[in-house]
Amino acid sequence: MKATQIPFKNTGFFSKTMLDYLEKKESIQPFYNNFPDITGFHNQIEEKEKSYRLQSRLVLVEALKNQYHNFDVSEKTQDNIALLKLKNTFTITTGHQLNLFTGPLYFLYKIISAINLAEELGQKFPEKNFVPMYWMATEDHDFDEINYFNFEGKKVKWTREDGGAVGRFSTDGLEEVFAVFANQLGGSKNAKYLKELFSKGYLEHTNLADATRFIANDLFKEYGLVIIDGDDKDLKNLFSPFIKNELENETSFKEVSETISKLEENYKIQVNPREINLFYLSKNSRERIIFEDGVYKVNNTNTTFSKAEILKEVDENPLAFSPNVIMRPLYQEVILPNLCYLGGGGEIAYWFELKNYFEKVNVPFPILLLRNSVQVVSEKQQKKLDNLTISHEELFLNQHELLSKKVIENSDIEVEFLEKIQYLENQFSELKVVAEKTDVSFINAVNAQERKQIKGLENLQKRLLRAEKRRQNDLVERITALQNELLPNQSLEERQRNFSEYYLEYGVTFIAALKESLKPLELKFTLLEL
Repeated sequence: MKATQIPFKNTGFFSKTMLDYLEKKESIQPFYNNFPDITGFHNQIEEKEKSYRLQSRLVLVEALKNQYHNFDVSEKTQDNIALLKLKNTFTITTGHQLNLFTGPLYFLYKIISAINLAEELGQKFPEKNFVPMYWMATEDHDFDEINYFNFEGKKVKWTREDGGAVGRFSTDGLEEVFAVFANQLGGSKNAKYLKELFSKGYLEHTNLADATRFIANDLFKEYGLVIIDGDDKDLKNLFSPFIKNELENETSFKEVSETISKLEENYKIQVNPREINLFYLSKNSRERIIFEDGVYKVNNTNTTFSKAEILKEVDENPLAFSPNVIMRPLYQEVILPNLCYLGGGGEIAYWFELKNYFEKVNVPFPILLLRNSVQVVSEKQQKKLDNLTISHEELFLNQHELLSKKVIENSDIEVEFLEKIQYLENQFSELKVVAEKTDVSFINAVNAQERKQIKGLENLQKRLLRAEKRRQNDLVERITALQNELLPNQSLEERQRNFSEYYLEYGVTFIAALKESLKPLELKFTLLEL
């Protein structure tokens, strides 16, 4: 195994927002609190220590114990849950949807990033405790985003009726999905583990939240991962003052809208707030709460509340109030002694919209850390890259650029078109000096001729390149096949593949290699040779 780190920007897959954040550009600084470095964590610990109450810790620990009832909990996870009662214990949190069989590869990268960061902070701040936390997005209702995973280029899909919070979904119907998947896995030792993990997770648990907890716990319990489900009455009770504030004052809409007006001057906006950023959750539905004509209405239903009635409902039925993408981060930071949220580029981008909102409601804004991203390269693939003289950074070039570069490098024909274009431009510069002493029509004629001749050279360059690609067809095909294999659909493989493909081949050593290789605070992209 060999791990190599390269800058995120060199992959071409990360947004201007993320790259500016990693470089601490002045334009992004107003939208975050502490930066993810040791100084930032020192400051964050001080802020959170002052604000997070002992009573919240006690409620959190009891809720977690109840959620883990009937689960095989490792000693390390039990210890971490108990540590959360202590004032000097903090969480490092990542979150993810309840994707079928974990969904895309980066599910693993998120959680291992959180585990490794917690361990690193434990070494840097030995008088404190740090607990890695996985927040299950049990209240999401976008079933189409989570009902499948890709295995060896094919979709393994769960088809069922949509409706309500996905964590409450029955696992009925997953027997058929298991039969299809198991048939593709074969009979190896690693295949046997994957079959057991899927069948015990989904066929021995009645809802999607418990099934996902089982799978994540089985994969990561030895590292002390703690898994939390926000769809919990006691945890919602802790959050109820913020729910009431939202219903009465529309605070998030006002604050986030003001932030967006400044953020959008330089960056793409990820999400826009509603006037009220809460859903009303019932058995088979999760619908927006709307305030119209002095009445609170649950969208697409006949349910309505007066102000007094809905505030009473918060007290009596807090589970019914489900925060949307704008308010979920606040819910997380209210109920957890959290220092840092690890997420992908899209997630971190919407967190940038929230800092003013957090300040308004007096909750510390966490450190935001771009999770580790990984490109796995097998020994066989690395040999092919070496034979084709493709570097790790060249691998991420646009396919047309990569092919053009390698075809030119491999060509016997030495025609330096850039030099010839530069030579032409110099010649026309001299002509323009003369032209300026004549009339406008002559200047225009010189400019037109320059454009024509340079265009002609560029067209010749393209024709030569096309001819060389035809002549070097074998090279072109080998490069194309290899890049498509490593970057399926010209995208990062972590967004396409499921962990089971690599587990099938490498077994537990795959997770061990990730655990050893991922360095969250280095803020780099990882290439992992296996």
